[in-house]
Amino acid sequence: MILAAKSLAVATLVAVSFSSIPASASAQTGRASWYSSTSRTASGERCNPHALTAAHRFLPFGTRVKVHNVKNGRSVMVRINDRGPYAGGRIIDLSKAAAGRLGIVGSGVATVRLTVVAQR
Repeated sequence: MILAAKSLAVATLVAVSFSSIPASASAQTGRASWYSSTSRTASGERCNPHALTAAHRFLPFGTRVKVHNVKNGRSVMVRINDRGPYAGGRIIDLSKAAAGRLGIVGSGVATVRLTVVAQR
């Protein structure tokens, strides 16, 4: 009985923490970078540099995010499928394809605004 209660408490805690995205995360501004790999992502799928995907520290997998490059005005819709970025001062890591749409492949980083469009 105690084990079942602990399991229910943990499941409830996880459901609550991922069921509502904090207001501060629904529209973030910060630095973005990109990566190109074919390793497994934190969600378990294979990383595809040609897909419009991204890594975020805490947004749930499957969340759709509009990423807007504040310098050139370009935007792209990505799906969160990985965790990161792990470099300091960055809020999102984009796939190479997403970075290409934003025009940041050459520079490697850019200031972007994130807007959560659809939460899984």
